[in-house]
Amino acid sequence: MALLRDGDTGPELLMVRRNKALAFAGGFWVFPGGALDDEDIARGKGDDDAAARFAASREAEEEAGLSPDPESMVLVSHWTTPVAEKKRFSTWIYAGSIAADAEVQIDGSEIHDYQWISPAEALAANQAGELPMMPPTYFTLCALARYASAAEALAGERETPCPRVLPLLIPGKAKGDFTTLYPGDVAYDSGEVGQPGPRHRAFLDRGGWQYLYDDACGVPPLYPQD
Repeated sequence: MALLRDGDTGPELLMVRRNKALAFAGGFWVFPGGALDDEDIARGKGDDDAAARFAASREAEEEAGLSPDPESMVLVSHWTTPVAEKKRFSTWIYAGSIAADAEVQIDGSEIHDYQWISPAEALAANQAGELPMMPPTYFTLCALARYASAAEALAGERETPCPRVLPLLIPGKAKGDFTTLYPGDVAYDSGEVGQPGPRHRAFLDRGGWQYLYDDACGVPPLYPQD
């Protein structure tokens, strides 16, 4: 759940840091969120999107003490964990606004730290290797960095087609390094990342993400390009 507020120089996002001891994305900076529970599913009445909205609002309350309105959330993207992974998730990423003076209260268990930061500053920190994050977080920041206010971001994302992403994960030679391939990349089906052809992929470079989108066979980029 990408929670937005307006800062002195533009929109800011709440980012929280996961406990380093956690098996999944330990120590990474993320948006508040988590799994659907039975109550979310019941409230959704068979509608996956509605259930995911209720879950996003509940998790924001549990992890950060904030209560965004599920009905006003905007779906930014949907991600499905690569097929080869042992644990797979279907992940909805929403954006929503929160009052500028809302008080953040992290749970101190799963979440150990937080900060309000502009999307551009977060991306710069990631490129410097100072803000580790997973690809869905990175691409959400790229999408939201295009806007001058929280209201503009929500309005713009309502009009932007929602990417539905199933990456192919290719481990690198060094521990912790990997490339993620997306539809339209020449290697998406084969996993042979070195072959020449269209590029639609992301990879880690000195701790920060780099996105390559070049002649990707008619497949749109994961966020609008300038």
